[in-house]
Amino acid sequence: MGVFIKKVTLTAAAAVTAFSFSVSALASDTIKIALGDVASVETLAMLVALERAKENGLNYELTTFAKENLAIQAIISGQMDIGIGSPYSVIQKTNVPIRNFFQISKLVFFPVAENKYATWKDLDGEPFTFHARGTGTEAIGNIIAKRENISFGTRSYVPGSENRIVAMMKGQINATIVDLSNKNILMSKAGDRFHVLPSLGGAASDEILFANQNWIDSNKENVSILVEALLTTWREMNKDPSIIDKERKRFNLLSDLPAELLQEVDAYYIEAVEGGLFDPNGGGVDAAKSDFDFYVKAGQLKGPAGSLKIEDYWAMAPLEAAISKAGN
Repeated sequence: MGVFIKKVTLTAAAAVTAFSFSVSALASDTIKIALGDVASVETLAMLVALERAKENGLNYELTTFAKENLAIQAIISGQMDIGIGSPYSVIQKTNVPIRNFFQISKLVFFPVAENKYATWKDLDGEPFTFHARGTGTEAIGNIIAKRENISFGTRSYVPGSENRIVAMMKGQINATIVDLSNKNILMSKAGDRFHVLPSLGGAASDEILFANQNWIDSNKENVSILVEALLTTWREMNKDPSIIDKERKRFNLLSDLPAELLQEVDAYYIEAVEGGLFDPNGGGVDAAKSDFDFYVKAGQLKGPAGSLKIEDYWAMAPLEAAISKAGN
């Protein structure tokens, strides 16, 4: 079960790529959305929601950036309108009124290591590989290291869970943190060499939609269309994960991927829904509180968590309106 996704590696000089399924001509009212990743099976549910929003009148252009922090910087600079990532630390450190408004996915990740590292104590002083500096995987690692009273040795960064498990099977890295699908792939293909270490209870936000509060206030109709499409899609997906592949076919999304990979879409979303990756209520207040606790413990937010104000990090009005319209 699971999917190998071939991801594009972008250089700093070519950090931006627009997709063919985006609006072809950038109109003045086109919403520019920044993704700090590439389009893949993991992002397919969001792509479906965007196309549904487009049917309801949202003009958008989705652009990928090589790293999440580049996408966040594009929002700060005003180059892009909506970002996808986890901007908590940036919100706290800058005066730009960036606000989250919909939780895309949760941090449901699994530490995996060679069998010679039987426990976390065995990784004290040993090399460890993360997705990227300052991201959720490193936050998880920091919290666990503190819990286990250990310190990692050399830290390296390899974007993409699928790339990290390939590197593990090639013997290039020995311990890392990967997503649900790729954990299952690793254990099915090389479970005799690797095992899963104890992780954290609960799950903070991994990917969140965010934008400048001033832009949200000036684009209420477009934001409402987008949030309503996301909420509807997330609720349908949680009831029936196969809806994502059905909609992929209807919108002809990810058509450039090999057929054998697209055949695994249903399997991925069944796993993801069972793993609790997608909140049918889009995060909101509960997500904000969980995120404060998690990111303070991870050292990415200055706490204490109880002193942080939700309104300083989230614009709740669009989500609350969408939930009211859709019903609980």
